[in-house]
Amino acid sequence: MSEAFPAGSPAAPKITRRQTRSVRVGDLTIGSSSKISVQSMCATKTQDLEATKAQLSLLAEHGADIIRIAIDSRKDVEALAELRKGTKARLVVDLQESYKLAKNVAPYVQKIRYNPGHLYHHEKDVPVFEKVKYIVGVARDHDLAVRIGVNFGSLDPAQAAEGKDRFDVALESAREHIGFMEELGFENYVVSLKSSDPNDVMDINLRFAQEFPQIPLHLGVTEAGMLPMGEIKTRVAFENLLAQGIGDTLRVSLTLPYAEKFQEVLVARKIIDDVYAGRFRSVPRFVHQGLNIISCPSCSRVENEAFVELAQKVREMTQEFKERDLTIAVMGCRVNGPGETDDADLGLWCAPNHVNLKRGKELVGQFSYEEIIPKLKAEIGTVLSQRPQ
Repeated sequence: MSEAFPAGSPAAPKITRRQTRSVRVGDLTIGSSSKISVQSMCATKTQDLEATKAQLSLLAEHGADIIRIAIDSRKDVEALAELRKGTKARLVVDLQESYKLAKNVAPYVQKIRYNPGHLYHHEKDVPVFEKVKYIVGVARDHDLAVRIGVNFGSLDPAQAAEGKDRFDVALESAREHIGFMEELGFENYVVSLKSSDPNDVMDINLRFAQEFPQIPLHLGVTEAGMLPMGEIKTRVAFENLLAQGIGDTLRVSLTLPYAEKFQEVLVARKIIDDVYAGRFRSVPRFVHQGLNIISCPSCSRVENEAFVELAQKVREMTQEFKERDLTIAVMGCRVNGPGETDDADLGLWCAPNHVNLKRGKELVGQFSYEEIIPKLKAEIGTVLSQRPQ
């Protein structure tokens, strides 16, 4: 264990960081005694070169150590090649189903992130281990880091089909992929275990840190939502974990207009600074009481830019229900949309030209962006009428 970088006040707690192994992301080191790094993600469409160049500059200027870009097609790769010419930022690409694009993106990035829950989509007859072997081979050839990104909203269906609690499914998925890395003799990787529930993030990362003390952790409360609640949810998890020396790199995932995406970086730095100065602003656990709106961070996979405005309209419309125990998920794309809306009382899963309205796992209907707010309000009334006051 090593003492963290200096705290900001004489009264600050002495925080001892986990002494993990080091992971190289270009000229940046994650883990060990290195300073906690802050990440963010471009919200613009990758192929919109001018908008994405501006987003990269915005995030870099505000201190993002690593910036993530979504890659889903060869045209995205071509755009990435152009974007690399205009930035010195450390880039990580997010591979979902398209694992074979790893080789194409490798010359332009310092890190690759893959989600164990999405590797099964593409080439279903290829074993998952072979897909991971391919990604690791590319990473090794190009001296790249890898992130194994486990997300409660998109867990490995093979693991989930066994009927286990999703908490156990997430941990077992992480264990399986760590086993793959060990079999392949690859150590330049980090792990993330994310949920929209801050308590789950605390609990699962604490258990992981105890079981795998040498592996650096990327922290995040995914779909934390809009400010100020998005910061509050994130603080609950981060303050508890960072104070115990857990967390080597992190991202604050907020639903923001594209021009304000830099707020993710500023909020992250503020939380880190506050923890190391002994300024704790949250509570030991997040209390699930009253209205809970889950909304994914604005990113380039959002199907329609109207998603951010829709999330804000949902927040405004639902204020009259703020004292009622109700969870509403507003999701912008297919990556975690199904999982998060399945677990909510009511869910909005946005497509390019319509919004899927769900009650739990049941599809109520598909409505235009103009129709969805009154339809949602009617469904809220139906759900609440079935509950005691």
